[in-house]
Amino acid sequence: MQHAGDWTSGLAHLSSLDDATRLRLRELSRPVSAPAGARLFSEGSSCSAYLILLAGEVRVQKVGENGREIVLYRIAPGDICIVTTACLMSGLDYDAEGVAETDIEAQALPVAGFRELLALSASFREFVFKTYGTRVSTLLLLIEEVAFGRIDQRLASCLLRRARGGAEVEATHQELAMELGTAREVVSRQLKEFERRRWTASGRGRVMLLNCAALGAFSTLQTQLGD
Repeated sequence: MQHAGDWTSGLAHLSSLDDATRLRLRELSRPVSAPAGARLFSEGSSCSAYLILLAGEVRVQKVGENGREIVLYRIAPGDICIVTTACLMSGLDYDAEGVAETDIEAQALPVAGFRELLALSASFREFVFKTYGTRVSTLLLLIEEVAFGRIDQRLASCLLRRARGGAEVEATHQELAMELGTAREVVSRQLKEFERRRWTASGRGRVMLLNCAALGAFSTLQTQLGD
């Protein structure tokens, strides 16, 4: 199957692939799209393709038995999903779910094509393992934060990250709680403290950042013994 244009040339993550691998990747892949809010894969479902995101953003999250959710990571154009990669290499079903946060455009490489390129192309293997390793490191940092980090500092960091240099975060208290792997009441209580300090202000479905410098300094403070 041929696709109009070389979509591989627009992704810096694929710059290490040789020309023959790029060509075969385009031949084997098929274009897919999904609207914001679409569930791309669910826990317990089988993996049918290796997704290469071209536009949009995907949220990968885990839902506990008590219904509480935590965001594991987000996939931006060129990124890979380590949950998908692990499923393809192990043959196991998904143990998390992926949701399109925005409208997305992607290329889907079927399982057989993924295995072919993994077996025959050294540059594709290097790409997969390098990006997989980077994602695992990010996930380990999340585990460390959840296990040992202070929720107030993690919330400050989360707000700055979600604002992306702006002064507003479009998110409910429940969505922020899901991001941090905690309860909505905990986030609401901490936001009230931030408002008391005049660092933030809350609106319907959004949080305004009034003092990004203070939030940034607070998020990097070392936890003192006895806190």
